[in-house]
Amino acid sequence: MTRPNSNMLPQSKRLLLPWPETALSLKNQEKNMADEKLPSRSENYSEWYNQVIQRAELADYAPVRGCMVVRPYGWALWENIQQSLDRRFKATGHVNAAFPLFIPMSFLEKEKEHVQGFSPELAVVTVGGGETLEEPLVVRPTSETIIGYMYSKWIKSYRDLPVLINQWGNVVRWEMRTRLFLRTLEFYWQEGHTAHATAEEAREETLRMLNVYTDFAIDDAAIPVVPGRKSSTEKFAGAVDSYTIEAMMGDTRALQSGTSHFLGQNFAKAFDIQYLDANNQLQYCWTTSWGVSTRMIGAIIMTHGDDQGLILPPRLAPYQIVIVPIFRNDAEQAKVMPVVERMRQELSTSFRVKVDDRTEVTPGFKFNDWEMRGVPIRLEIGPKDVEKGTVMAARRDKPGREGKTSLSQDQIVGQIAELLTEIHANLYERAEAFRDRNTYDPKDYDEFKEVIQHGWALSWWCGNPECEAHIKEDTKATTRCIPFDQPESSGRCIYCGQPAHEKAYFARAY
Repeated sequence: MTRPNSNMLPQSKRLLLPWPETALSLKNQEKNMADEKLPSRSENYSEWYNQVIQRAELADYAPVRGCMVVRPYGWALWENIQQSLDRRFKATGHVNAAFPLFIPMSFLEKEKEHVQGFSPELAVVTVGGGETLEEPLVVRPTSETIIGYMYSKWIKSYRDLPVLINQWGNVVRWEMRTRLFLRTLEFYWQEGHTAHATAEEAREETLRMLNVYTDFAIDDAAIPVVPGRKSSTEKFAGAVDSYTIEAMMGDTRALQSGTSHFLGQNFAKAFDIQYLDANNQLQYCWTTSWGVSTRMIGAIIMTHGDDQGLILPPRLAPYQIVIVPIFRNDAEQAKVMPVVERMRQELSTSFRVKVDDRTEVTPGFKFNDWEMRGVPIRLEIGPKDVEKGTVMAARRDKPGREGKTSLSQDQIVGQIAELLTEIHANLYERAEAFRDRNTYDPKDYDEFKEVIQHGWALSWWCGNPECEAHIKEDTKATTRCIPFDQPESSGRCIYCGQPAHEKAYFARAY
């Protein structure tokens, strides 16, 4: 018997159909999938994460180890993230460009700290067109080197500064341990690269873009993040200072969700990026880089998801509303569908709307399917709703009866707008409360080792990398960031007991 191709099945059936059960009738397949629940997050968080991505059709495993295929639903989510960030970049004066995927090996060797940091992760091309290349080419792990080379050609005078460029693209880093969206060999991202006349301007740019990421995470992704500075051991290879936004996931682990780097003159000197100042003196530029990747999708999944599947923040969800018509016969269908179409037209002027008009599956199956996909609002319209001039709205963030409310058809747009605003606020407040409940201020190192197994620790740290290394060895926790918001007092290092003037977040991380 030949195994059926899952792509031949209707979209609603394209889940992980185990062989040989693909030979079952579609009706039995539907029943099996409806009955098969996700693993609970408390029992197996990792498996819950993997399954929800595949069942919601965000992504799938590629035939190359460590690579992923981003499916249309997942790409639509990424497109909304792109648009949201791109709008902010352009509002701050940045423009988009594109740089090559292949970089000469000699470019990476020009900045020693940079090449040392990335060398274990490099994918290198040595043969092209059937012939050995004179110089190996690195498949882009990040673009500081190639962009630095181009900036050295383009920048001649102080009048050319600042240069504010962003790139949307893909990069390759040869990771040994991979996970969909969080850590893959190839992933998609944006990387900004800027050049400035002074250190002050470059530092201001570095923090401005971190603020952009913070604003995006809070206002669009509904994720509470902690902005702060990376430790010297955790900073980007080749940077003077690195800054990050850190988020707590649903299993209390930390996820670095965006970074911004002050590169000083390291890359400017390596690639001879110089300009003539107003006094006709030759000066090296000061540069920055900053980026957010598709791991933000992983952050959204793990921050908001529940045991029923995804819960997507309204401002980023591919569909903000799904309309499910409910009818038992042709007569009811004839009554319901004109109202469904009218609601679709009215709502589509302001929101992203999907009508689920599949007839081969039951309304109950549709409810579960769209819950899995995390659509913020489901509208149910049946014969009684038509008679009453109402629709039944079900909020994804509040399952069951608690999240259901009857809305007037005549005022549907305004009511939906209010509901979506409430959903966003609820998601953010819930995630913030979860983070705060699981963040501790341990009184000593023994307590630190205990709480770090199930949360974050905000502790005094002397700044010594040796203390940092010992903590990592003992607990597998790393310094996530030194937050900008610091107490006015001082204390003693949680590990060595020496005087400390800053607190740092420690956590196990993805």
